Amino acid sequence: MDQTPRSQHLHDTIEDYLHVLPQIRTGLSDQSAIEQRQQVIREKLGATAEEWSDYRWQLSHRITSVEKLSDLLPLEPGTLDQLSQVSERYRFAISPYYLSLIDPADPDCPIRRQSVPSIEELNPEGVLDPMDEEHSSPVPSVTRRYPDRLIIKVTNQCGMYCRFCQRRRLIGETDLAVDEATLRAAVQYVREQPEVRDVLITGGDALMLSDQALERLLQDLRSIPHVEIIRLGTRTPVTLPQRITPALVEMLRRYHPLYINTHFNSPAEITVEAKAACTRLADAGIPLGNQMVLLNGVNNNKYIVRRLNQLLLTLRVKPYYIFHPKTVQGTSHFWVRIEEGLEIMENLRGYTSGMAIPTYIVNGPGGLGKTPILPNYLLYIGKDKAVFRNWENKNFEIENQPNRVQHDPGHFE
Repeated sequence: MDQTPRSQHLHDTIEDYLHVLPQIRTGLSDQSAIEQRQQVIREKLGATAEEWSDYRWQLSHRITSVEKLSDLLPLEPGTLDQLSQVSERYRFAISPYYLSLIDPADPDCPIRRQSVPSIEELNPEGVLDPMDEEHSSPVPSVTRRYPDRLIIKVTNQCGMYCRFCQRRRLIGETDLAVDEATLRAAVQYVREQPEVRDVLITGGDALMLSDQALERLLQDLRSIPHVEIIRLGTRTPVTLPQRITPALVEMLRRYHPLYINTHFNSPAEITVEAKAACTRLADAGIPLGNQMVLLNGVNNNKYIVRRLNQLLLTLRVKPYYIFHPKTVQGTSHFWVRIEEGLEIMENLRGYTSGMAIPTYIVNGPGGLGKTPILPNYLLYIGKDKAVFRNWENKNFEIENQPNRVQHDPGHFE
C-alpha cells in the first residue's frame, strides 16, 4: 500500500529504533538461556524446583560471599581479589533468581552491573547521605520532606542489594526489621498530623516484612481517617518475584486504595517470572508504577529506555519517574550527565505513547525534594501569544487568550 508523504515521514522517524530493537536484550527474549542458568544454579545449591519458587528459600540462599559467587558465576582473573576488597567495605547479597539473569558472556551485562560489586565502588567521591534523611526525620524511621506525605522505613533488608543504592549506609552486616515500638511511634506520629494523607512504606524493601507484620501496619494506618492512600516501595517483582504470592496479594487487596511503586531499570529484568508477579498485583486492582534510576552502563540510552517503558506497559506498570542518580559515595561509576537524561526524554515524547513517558527527576541535595527536568518546549510567552516547539522541532504559536470575565472558582477565606 502506498503511503502518504506524512506516513512515510513518520515511518522514517522511527526506523532507527526499529533497526536496533532486535539487539536490545530482554528477559523475555532471553528466557531459554535464563532457564538453563537457573538449572545450573539450582543443581549447585541443591534446590528443588519447589524450593526455587519459594521466596524464603531465595532469601536464605542469597549469594553473600565472594567464594560462593565465584562458584556460581564465571569471573575474570584478578576479579576475586577486587571483589574481596569491596565486600569488606560494602555488603552485597544477590538472590539466586536475580543471579540467573546475568549473561556470563557479557562483562557489561546490565544485571551484573547492578548486582555484582565493582572495584569502582572504592572511589571516595560522593557522600553517604546526599538526601540528608537523618535531618528530615521527625521520629525514628520516618522521613518527611513534603506537607501532605511521608515515608516510613520498615526494614534495611532487600532481596538483592543494588550497587547504586541511595541508602547503602543503612545496610549492615545483618538484616533488621524495625522493632514494633518504633513502628507504633511512627504510626502515632502520622495519627497526630492531620495534613498527612499519603504514606509510603519502604526500607530497604517494604515486602521484606512478613505478611502478618505488614498487615498489622496496614491495619494501623487504615484506622487513621486522614490517611487517604498507602503506597509500598518494593523491588521484589524485579529481584525476587517469588515474593508476590497469592496469599500476599489477597491480603494487600483488603487495604485499597493501595499503590505499589517498583523499580525496573533494564529490559533484561522483564522476565516471565517478573511478568507473572506484576500480573498478580494488577489483577488485584493494585496500580503499579515504575521508578527507574538513570545509570551509566545500564540504561543511559534512548532506545533502551524506550523499550523498557513500552514493555512495562504490557505488564500494566506505568513508567512513573526517571531518577537522575544521586551522588552517593561508592556509586560514581553510575553517574551520568543531565544532558543524557534530557536526550532520553526528547526521544520519548512523540516517539512512543504518552503512557510510556515518565517524569525525569533530580533530587535537590540536603532534602530539598524532587524537581522535574523537562526539555524546553515553551519558547516564548507574552501578553497575546505563546510560542512552542513540538517533538519534531517544528515551531508553532497559539493565542494567549485573556479571561473575558474573571471568575474565582473558590471563595475561600
